[in-house]
Amino acid sequence: MRKIIVLSMISLDGVMQAPGGPEEDTSGGFQYGGWVAPYGDEVSDKVMEKLMKPADLLLGRKTFEIWADYWPEHESVWPGINDVTKYVLSTTMKKSDWKNSVFLHSLSDIQELKNSNGADIQVWGSSKLIQLLLKNDLVDELWLMIHPLTLGKGKKLFDDGPIPAAFTLKESTTTPSGVIIANYQRAGKIKTGTIGS
Repeated sequence: MRKIIVLSMISLDGVMQAPGGPEEDTSGGFQYGGWVAPYGDEVSDKVMEKLMKPADLLLGRKTFEIWADYWPEHESVWPGINDVTKYVLSTTMKKSDWKNSVFLHSLSDIQELKNSNGADIQVWGSSKLIQLLLKNDLVDELWLMIHPLTLGKGKKLFDDGPIPAAFTLKESTTTPSGVIIANYQRAGKIKTGTIGS
């Protein structure tokens, strides 16, 4: 069985939309794209280098389209990104020119992928996909890069009813710019009546 690992840059209020640049995702009138830029430093660069080791990816359609326009020409920034398998959940897309792209069309396709043999799978961006995974207990691990700002609106990581679940903190780092980078691993389900007791 393969682990599904969610990696997400989020604000203090849980917004994950368009961390990389102003034009990355302006849907819903989002105007704060590129909000991670002021928080880059040597510590966060080293952690990102570790997290960006080649791994199979599971992406939502919108993130995939953004990445397919960018990464084929910028592999020097993320070595191996073009060679790994990109699994894409989409009911509308069926093919892409970006090599090693495989299209999934349902939750059962993701469950089948998770139950297959192979390396762990990383999920970047893809807010709706992550919410689907959380709702169906398919996230094994979280790498959260929590930035010290609030954005007030935008797509949020925990927005659409994840199941009650426990996670164990396995590793954490605080960067000089105040970003908390935390690795959480799934630790089981929350039983009724256990919260706050």
